[in-house]
Amino acid sequence: MTDRPHILDDLQWRGLLAHATDLDALRAEMDEGPLRFYVGFDPTAPSLHMGNLLQIVTARRLQEAGHVPFVLVGGATGLIGDPRESGERTMNPVDTVREWVARVRRQIEPFLSFEGDSAATMVDNYDWTSRMSAIDFLRDIGKHFPVNRMLAREVVRARLESGISYTEFSYVLLQSLDFLELYRTHDVRLQFGGSDQWGNLTGGVELIRRAAGGRAHAFATPLVTRADGTKYGKSEGGALWLDPEMLSPYAFYQFWLNVEDEKVGELLRLFTFLPSEDIEVLERQTDEKPFLRAGQRALAREVTAFVHGADETTRIEAASAALFGGGDLQALDPVTLDAALRETGGAELAASEPLPTVVDLLVSSGLSPSRGAARRTVAEGGAYLNNERVSDPEQRPTGGDLLGDGWLVLRRGKKSFAGVRLG
Repeated sequence: MTDRPHILDDLQWRGLLAHATDLDALRAEMDEGPLRFYVGFDPTAPSLHMGNLLQIVTARRLQEAGHVPFVLVGGATGLIGDPRESGERTMNPVDTVREWVARVRRQIEPFLSFEGDSAATMVDNYDWTSRMSAIDFLRDIGKHFPVNRMLAREVVRARLESGISYTEFSYVLLQSLDFLELYRTHDVRLQFGGSDQWGNLTGGVELIRRAAGGRAHAFATPLVTRADGTKYGKSEGGALWLDPEMLSPYAFYQFWLNVEDEKVGELLRLFTFLPSEDIEVLERQTDEKPFLRAGQRALAREVTAFVHGADETTRIEAASAALFGGGDLQALDPVTLDAALRETGGAELAASEPLPTVVDLLVSSGLSPSRGAARRTVAEGGAYLNNERVSDPEQRPTGGDLLGDGWLVLRRGKKSFAGVRLG
């Protein structure tokens, strides 16, 4: 026996069911035994991002509850692209999409188990779509889609005045075909995706009913937004990529660490595997003592460990502590230190003999607006070089002070730091 809640109750508590078909019917099927489900990822970039992460986490929850994942990477749909609210998508070259398919598959594999009773299966919709002729597609799939219903889709309505190509207009048919194919060949009976995919999700459910006389289910996860309603998932440098080569794990960690207090509870529920009682404690702490940032720290730790691993998260936390005077800078992993200091926008100076004074470094790093202000900071005891207080404004670092790939860490007071890299 277990006290673990039913997976649908857990998904509802976490706010993951923005839309759904018949939940009572879905619950009844789940209670009969493991249900096969699928979630799809179109390779429209060389890496997955925050929105995809929500789907990965949701698939992991379902798998841990005993259900069987089918992960679809859209080698076919990725060549076309789901319609956007404004403007046609750029058609990426076939070779580029194939490369992205391989990258996305490798990126997803660590997050799910491909062994055991609930082993995941990876599929590519190019395998069946490419074998279907245009005539067969129109006769067997197109005939089940009333045009008036396709025109009623919100994303299509938004594009009618500016124009939408038949290619993007027909995307719903392709995604629905995927659900029908997996239903027929693997008995997949549930699909989920983002709320912007709701029309595509229900299109697949309806196609299974019309073309196969079967019953299937769908649910959509919510669109995650900032407190002001704007879309989440954007950092200053672009999308919140999961690939460490496109966004450093340190920058990834900092994103979660800096979310608004109003969003901490929601993001803890959506993106972490912490139990409800732990999340509720963190929500209370955030409400009562927001300055402790307990919720943000737990959120950053949990999500970064899930995506980049516990060891990398430990290195990031050590770097974060050390940069604010709470640890040994010399002991930090050089790669993590480099990523952290580049994230702060530190300066780069040509190497010289002798090296610049601390006053000059405070100015060049942007921590002080002028040499006079830098001198006052030193006189007041607020200047630090590599976490060591500086008392002499004319002090110059030596080669032995350089950290990692030639960095010096300057700090003004307790909260302001910057890196200067000497090339």
